[in-house]
Amino acid sequence: MRQNTSCSSLPPSPPPSQFALLRQRRFAPFFWTQFAGAANDNLFKFAFTVLVTYQLSVSWLPAAQAGLVIGALFILPFLLFSATSGQLADKYPKTSLIRLVKDLEIAIMLLAAWGFFASQVPLLLGCVFLMGLHSTLFGPVKYAYLPQVLSERELTGGNGMIEMGTFVAILLGNVAGGLLVALPGIGHTAVALACLGLALLGRISAQMVPVLPATTPQLHINWNPFTETWRNLQLARQQVVVFRSLLGISWMWFFGAVFLANFPAFAKEVLHGNEQVASLLLVVFSVGVGVGSLLCEKFSHRHVEIGLVPVGAIGMTVFAIDLYFATRSLPLQAEMGVAAFITQPAHWRVLADLLLVSLFVGLYSVPMYALIQLRSAPTHRARIIAANNILNALFMVASSLIVGLLLGRGWSIPQIFLLLGLANAVVSFHIFMLVPEYVLRFIAWVLSRLIYRFRVVGDEHIPITGPAVLVANHISFVDAVLLMAASPRPIRFIMDHRIFKVPVLGWIFRLAKCIPIAPHHEDPQAYERAFDTAQQVLAEGDVLGIFPEGGITGDGQVQPFKGGVVKILRRAQKEGLQVPTVPMALTGLWGSFFSRIESNGAMKRPFRRGVFNRVGLNIGTPLAGAEVTPAVLQARVQSLLG
Repeated sequence: MRQNTSCSSLPPSPPPSQFALLRQRRFAPFFWTQFAGAANDNLFKFAFTVLVTYQLSVSWLPAAQAGLVIGALFILPFLLFSATSGQLADKYPKTSLIRLVKDLEIAIMLLAAWGFFASQVPLLLGCVFLMGLHSTLFGPVKYAYLPQVLSERELTGGNGMIEMGTFVAILLGNVAGGLLVALPGIGHTAVALACLGLALLGRISAQMVPVLPATTPQLHINWNPFTETWRNLQLARQQVVVFRSLLGISWMWFFGAVFLANFPAFAKEVLHGNEQVASLLLVVFSVGVGVGSLLCEKFSHRHVEIGLVPVGAIGMTVFAIDLYFATRSLPLQAEMGVAAFITQPAHWRVLADLLLVSLFVGLYSVPMYALIQLRSAPTHRARIIAANNILNALFMVASSLIVGLLLGRGWSIPQIFLLLGLANAVVSFHIFMLVPEYVLRFIAWVLSRLIYRFRVVGDEHIPITGPAVLVANHISFVDAVLLMAASPRPIRFIMDHRIFKVPVLGWIFRLAKCIPIAPHHEDPQAYERAFDTAQQVLAEGDVLGIFPEGGITGDGQVQPFKGGVVKILRRAQKEGLQVPTVPMALTGLWGSFFSRIESNGAMKRPFRRGVFNRVGLNIGTPLAGAEVTPAVLQARVQSLLG
């Protein structure tokens, strides 16, 4: 029977939007608690910065240094106490910690209110440090909470909502802080009441967060922040993909901090705009990150799709570099406000570059956060997040020092943006080469989203954890790449040794650590080595992919399944492993560019089926190991073809 060249006729069941989480108790109260906290942090910090910069004269705190001092005080607790906060989040119920942190915020805001009323700068500086401590305690709880209440298919959308909410809260907090503190006669009182009101709203929403059990209640707390910081970093290094992702996120904070810290000077010295223009840049950047974060769910089809990370990195580099060239043709003129600024066509390119840079930052960061949450063991997930917070703080401090050094040596801000874009290309390439999974997922994402119109039905049948064997029909040279795109987890494929000789595809499959196999009569050692490696993959709890036909079909029909998969499963059973076998059927690939087209071979007529050929993957329910025979598997795959 010739395979159907269209996707399955099964009706699609589109999952609900990520915005639906805002109607669910497991997510909504937590979202608003996080939102209120982020808004309060920034309202308080920005209002205090304006206060000491424009309204109070403090001899020991020069106005030019106020922003730097306040920022440093806020970041300091992340360096000192992140390790401790990670332990607390693993040991104690996260709901209890969320409520305790919100109680602490109310107490801090009461002190800050007195500081604003009495214009007590030392007290307000102390409150900045305490609010930094408040955020340090909340950080590991925030990112460790989501995997406890969201499924893998919801994790990207949930993280996107949190990232979007955080940047919107930062934006609104900064705008509100600047407006309130400038109110004639009542500015200080208005800021104090607003900060206290946000703290109370955060505490009310925290009370509605569902109660969750502690993940590691037996954990012994190490109160030494230095030894525990080192221990957390070593703990993160045990999982290579997770640790490299931590570094990638920290680099993102380095990248973003350079932009955010230089917006006022960029607006004044380069764009010839006033403080309103600086605020406009912040608005555009925040909106871009929020939009990029929300787009992650759509582009990932509700999976943790780290193939978006290289997409984000490429966009960050391209538009950071273009921002430099966009500033070279700006006219010299007097300082202007927002209305005059946006009437100049030369400024539209600048705003577009900033919007796109930040949008790709969102595409870059959300999948990385989701990957860390998914791959970290629940028993020490919060400590991994704490290690990330430490690295983030170090990278942000480093960004301030490096940019300060470059500005001191006469570099312009556009030149720094150019250098940052080039450095992003180098750093991202290095990370992706250290963790090839990013490159592989990127290739799979491009193939399944931009070259083919790829539709997956039944992807919920792929186990999220534990060993599994995926079995599919073999139609083309890119079958394995499409299966990678459909799976939320990395797949180790057993493949005919000859396919490794195909240009480009051979490099991809070696990068994916695919397992070459040769017929027993050709190379007995390679044959047995492939089965030994497959056994090791399953023993480590990973996913194995097999094409039981033994080769690509030459006529579009399903060829007889061979017994290798049964041999692998029987060996796993002897080792005490329960390994589900998931049948899959690829559709629509026969006759396409990468298939063997009748007697003419593959890749001869690339436009025979059109550039955006519709292909599909139908995934059936898993079979227990005892049920599996070649005939049963073949029949199940054949039935999935429709």
